[in-house]
Amino acid sequence: MTAPAPAPSGGAEGLRPGAHAGRDGTTFVLRCAPAARAWLLLFDAAGDAHPSREVALERRDDLWHAHVPAAGHGTPYAFRLEAPGLAPDQWLLDPCAAAVATPRRWGETAGLVPGRWPRHGAAFPKALVVDDARYDWGGDRPPCTPLRDTVLYEASVRGFTAHASSGAAAPGTYSAFAEKIPHLVRLGITAVEVLPVHEFEEMEFFLENGRRRALRNLWGYSPVAWSAPNARFAAGHAPGAAVDEFRDLVRALHDAGIEVILDVVFNHTAESDRHGPVLSLKGLDRSLYYILKPGSGDLADFTGCGNTVNANRPAVTEMILDCLRRWVLQFHVDGFRFDLASALTRAPDGHPLPAPPLIDRIANDPVLHHVKLIAEPWDAAGLYQVGAFPGLRWQEWNGRFRDDVRRFWRGDAGMLGLLATRLAGSSDLYHRHARGPLSGVNFAACHDGFTLADLVRHARTHNEANGEGGADGEKHNHSFNGGVEGPSADPAVEALRLRQQKNLLATVFLSQGVPMLLAGDEFGRTQRGNNNAYAQDNDLSWVDWSLADRNAGLLDFTRRLLRLRAAHPALRREAFLTGHCGHGAPADVQWIGPGGTAPDWHAGRALGMRLSGCARCTGAAADGPDLLVLINGGVEGVRFALPPGPWALELATAEPGPVASDGAVSLPPHSLAVLAVPCP
Repeated sequence: MTAPAPAPSGGAEGLRPGAHAGRDGTTFVLRCAPAARAWLLLFDAAGDAHPSREVALERRDDLWHAHVPAAGHGTPYAFRLEAPGLAPDQWLLDPCAAAVATPRRWGETAGLVPGRWPRHGAAFPKALVVDDARYDWGGDRPPCTPLRDTVLYEASVRGFTAHASSGAAAPGTYSAFAEKIPHLVRLGITAVEVLPVHEFEEMEFFLENGRRRALRNLWGYSPVAWSAPNARFAAGHAPGAAVDEFRDLVRALHDAGIEVILDVVFNHTAESDRHGPVLSLKGLDRSLYYILKPGSGDLADFTGCGNTVNANRPAVTEMILDCLRRWVLQFHVDGFRFDLASALTRAPDGHPLPAPPLIDRIANDPVLHHVKLIAEPWDAAGLYQVGAFPGLRWQEWNGRFRDDVRRFWRGDAGMLGLLATRLAGSSDLYHRHARGPLSGVNFAACHDGFTLADLVRHARTHNEANGEGGADGEKHNHSFNGGVEGPSADPAVEALRLRQQKNLLATVFLSQGVPMLLAGDEFGRTQRGNNNAYAQDNDLSWVDWSLADRNAGLLDFTRRLLRLRAAHPALRREAFLTGHCGHGAPADVQWIGPGGTAPDWHAGRALGMRLSGCARCTGAAADGPDLLVLINGGVEGVRFALPPGPWALELATAEPGPVASDGAVSLPPHSLAVLAVPCP
């Protein structure tokens, strides 16, 4: 290790944390109040075990800085501190790193020692200087899809194409994801919501060296650097290749009219609890960056991951905002989904805030004002804010929709009224403070839980491969297996399961709100009953593209369902249904029971919903057809009397479909149908 050199002069004005490349070199800035001294470590190559140069940083208040004329795009660097409780040989990664370089590919163990997180040396991740001006966006324009027209598709970058059946040139990478864009276009997707693409350590279980050391973190909810695209999702081997490859993916999706929503994890980091590694924030200033338990000073855990980021401390709020701005300005992303967003509403003492500064700042930031903001409105410590997440601009993952719809189709009693409420946009949750049905993101399945196919095959979880003794994963799945656990050779059981998948898909896309589809559910992807496949980097979690041929009927149904939604503005309202029209057309919604009677809201299992196509009700440019959605969640067929009109069948989940005669439709058990008639 060379002796520290004095910091070069210049570049000290307007200091903001991070590495800022310019024409005359790079200015490095680090926030760390506890340090007595701090050094910048510069490397000739990312895989070097020793720095080629150390530069002593100058202090201004809580910021340490240096301007290095010789440092430019691609320069690897790290930091070292003299600070209480920190080993002198402990290196630290820049928490604002624009790119991270590691000397290995995805899943490789080279240079890693089981049971020992690297503190320094060749295996320690180095930040890279990035000159953003080098990339040519070539006239890229964001699609700016209105919320009412948005269809979300949740996918893991690696899991989407890692399976051999994907046929990708470089499976599991940004470029491979781009190869599947034609599938998304044919499906009718308008936005991909990708699981974390920030830098995370997929080898964390190997480094912990416990009973799960053979597993790999596939989902990525264990951030190492919030602003850096994951280096091991890149097809290229050069350090920093991920930055431009991710930009290439965004450009390709935009060219196809598809937006990019990033799943971001600001609620915790990979540094875990007091037994976890020191990588960055914990070494810089744990009392600033993390919420601590009163009295003990230990890390508070509201996330289930060992620590909780102190997101509403002003300096931390600014760091998160800078990160979000970077993804928008330098990567052109169109929005964010915030993991365990309720943890971000907690004060430094851990209590929920009625008006969290971070949430307000994000919603009102001039750079972020146009992007989509989606909250997962709960955390792991019991704070559940579905319908009550603070901030009018935010959409919410509607967990109540998921649970109520699953329970209805499972056959639970007394669910008809709740089903109608969810179909109508969940006014019980969002009809306040001028919010509307588009405040809710509706889904029946997501990455965290059963896939749609497993939801109708398994009454219990099968998480043995996770190495947690079956104790992990959600226990309240509201699933239904048709009387047989797992795969069945009974054609009747399999036919029912296929119909139930279609029923759940149809309920999502025929409901008011923003619909979301889990990758692979369009053709029956299975995780063989594992409902918490966070560490299954194998064919259990990867999308098996051969299912697109084997389950072509389900895929075709999903495509027709998305086309139906896109064609009918009545399914994409910005305002809540009222039960009247006022423009000479029938009421904007009418609820119908079997046989022409009113619905039995207490004990019924069947429901009809007529939606008016009146343009002044839907906000469309012209009148559209009226729609009639008929639902039978019971075990016997029901007969619906049809309102007057030349009703034509648009879509049905049962085969053969419903039978119409004498102004009525007979709907088979466990099925749904959609009919349409032109608006008068």
